[in-house]
Amino acid sequence: MRIVIQKVKEASVSINNNLKSSIKQGLLVLLGIEETDEETDVQWLVGKMINLRIFNDEQGIMNLSVKEIRGEILVVSQFTLHASTKKGNRPSYIKAAKPEKAIPLYNKFISFTEAESGKKISTGEFGAMMDVALTNDGPVTIIIDSKKRE
Repeated sequence: MRIVIQKVKEASVSINNNLKSSIKQGLLVLLGIEETDEETDVQWLVGKMINLRIFNDEQGIMNLSVKEIRGEILVVSQFTLHASTKKGNRPSYIKAAKPEKAIPLYNKFISFTEAESGKKISTGEFGAMMDVALTNDGPVTIIIDSKKRE
């Protein structure tokens, strides 16, 4: 399971030109689910993401988590995070989980994030073509992979 976290001043997701979700200060999380992922990947990633200290404290030092600042979180599914470009120029998505596996893990990711943050989580729509807009803050963009655990 792989996430791309972007610290944002604001972010939104629209589907067919209709606003689905929007947030102010917080995290935009792009979530890619792999065929080999399990609930333990979800738990580990959510714990890392919620406690990641990337927001400024009173001294301007990145020392606070999204939970500590009571920031908002927008989660968007993105199977292309597991693209392989090893051969040729057309990415292969063979590692990306099929919907029957990915949707339950996507829903667990959202429910675990809500439980850990104590806040309702905004989302895109699994499998939909989405327009994602954001104002990156910093910019701060971090990639975390549950298989590498770096």
